[in-house]
Amino acid sequence: MQIFRFSPPVTIALIFAVWAIAPLLLALLCLALPDRVFDPRRYFWRAHRCEREGQIYDSVFHIRGWKRLLPDGGGVWKRRGYQKRNLTDYSEENLRRFLVESARGELTHWLGILPFWVFGLFTPPYVVWIMLAYALAVNLPCIFAQRYNRPRILALIRRRYG
Repeated sequence: MQIFRFSPPVTIALIFAVWAIAPLLLALLCLALPDRVFDPRRYFWRAHRCEREGQIYDSVFHIRGWKRLLPDGGGVWKRRGYQKRNLTDYSEENLRRFLVESARGELTHWLGILPFWVFGLFTPPYVVWIMLAYALAVNLPCIFAQRYNRPRILALIRRRYG
């Protein structure tokens, strides 16, 4: 329900501002959460039967063909970030860190979908649907990549370190 009415240029500027600021604030929130929230054994972070150890993302979405095109936001946060694009350290400690940071990235992207409703405050109702489509298009591929990678990293840990 549109509550505020602005001129088209102001509305467009607000749309860009919300999509620029909200994901950054949500990422900072996720970075502030303790690592124990992202324990890969927790229900939300582990692979479920329907995901077939992450293979559903490749068989249905062909993720191996495009996941390399996704940005790695971990490099944005110099002090706290963790880049997940290229694994060069296969130590057990680093692989476990990858699992935690993968779950953190996934939560960041789930939360990144939520701001779409804010646009209903200052845009016509049809724009909210466009913003939802945009939020899903931007965040779901990243979520899929995290859910695809975690079971593969867990399997690697089991093979290497028992």
